Amino acid sequence: MPDESSAPEAPEGVDTEKPSAARVYDWFLGGIQNWAVDREFGKRVEARWPHVRPGSRHNREFLGRAVRAALDAGIRQFIDLGSGVPTVGNVHEVVREHLPADEHATVVYVDYEPVAVAHATLLLERQGAGDWAGIVQADIRDPKAVLRDETTRRLIDFDQPVCLLMLAVLHFVGPDDDADGIMRTYRGRLVPGSWLVLSHMTVGGTTGEARRGVLDFAEQYRNTSNPVWLRDHHEVVELFGDWELLEPGVVHIPDWRPERQLAGPEVDARPFAWCGVAVNRAR
Repeated sequence: MPDESSAPEAPEGVDTEKPSAARVYDWFLGGIQNWAVDREFGKRVEARWPHVRPGSRHNREFLGRAVRAALDAGIRQFIDLGSGVPTVGNVHEVVREHLPADEHATVVYVDYEPVAVAHATLLLERQGAGDWAGIVQADIRDPKAVLRDETTRRLIDFDQPVCLLMLAVLHFVGPDDDADGIMRTYRGRLVPGSWLVLSHMTVGGTTGEARRGVLDFAEQYRNTSNPVWLRDHHEVVELFGDWELLEPGVVHIPDWRPERQLAGPEVDARPFAWCGVAVNRAR
């Protein structure tokens, strides 16, 4: 675990008095782009629902597997919605590690939180990735703002396939936000051959104490700037619209093309999120 005294200086205008989902998630993954209020909130959540940290690692590993699969399928453009603050295993890092040195790809990160944008900007500059990766400050619930942003238009050619990543973000889109309409807008902008990569928290068919635990987790987030809404399997499937789900379909995160065996607490965290990857086969 990193030294908690090493939290970064807050960018101007960033509220560090209220916990942020992006910064709490960074702490769950072992990052340092968080403040005391985020760590204290994360510790309270973890004390009441210990699956949150291994579940976060499941999600980050799924991102890596899906991005590598997209690259192997020939996709060279990525949009990561709700990307959060920089943490090990970002999309551009996976791309850089997986692609041969003579091949090129572009990455657009999207987040509405100023601290995520500020630190992503700095990270990309320090890593010399600013010419092929960028950050857009926008709310993913406003697809037009995301798709029309100058950084998106600079880095993404919408006449070519795009891999759209929506990992652990749609459970922050509530019932009044028209998730189906949001998804139709994004899918409608992407040409055949594009991919949609999605993960979403759920009660997962669990019962008893396990079910009460994840419901309590969601309830704690209702008091933050990013309330959580859980969806069942069929609701997650519907988010892919008429796109073709790739094998093995919509499954629990560790079950999507696993590369290693789970052990210990990781096994218990398995049921609490769905994920899937779909491709636009339209002619």
